[in-house]
Amino acid sequence: MATTARTRPAALNLTPSAQARIAALMTRAPDGSVGVKLSTPRRGCSGLAYSVDYVAEAQVGLGPFDERIETPGGTLFVDGGSILYLVGSTMDWVEDDFTAGFVFANPNAKGACGCGESFTV
Repeated sequence: MATTARTRPAALNLTPSAQARIAALMTRAPDGSVGVKLSTPRRGCSGLAYSVDYVAEAQVGLGPFDERIETPGGTLFVDGGSILYLVGSTMDWVEDDFTAGFVFANPNAKGACGCGESFTV
């Protein structure tokens, strides 16, 4: 009986707006940057926060469980230690008259702090 390999779904979905923002970030990235990385460090009153930073070439390969998501404008790396908190999430970029930033629709989040800086799973 032959088995067929099933394509693994992406750990994180990106909206076209988020992809465009990654492309914009990469156009002005510091020398040696190969992408941006999403992680969920412990921070804030609810426990975890979303953090997006540039990834230098020397950092690639440091996380054996890091997820790599190719977008038309650049690569998004997702920290391997954060994957369980982010599976099934959607990452968007939202701008209005007063704020601009990545916004996450995370089905794993069980709560968030009042200011929206951190979440809990």
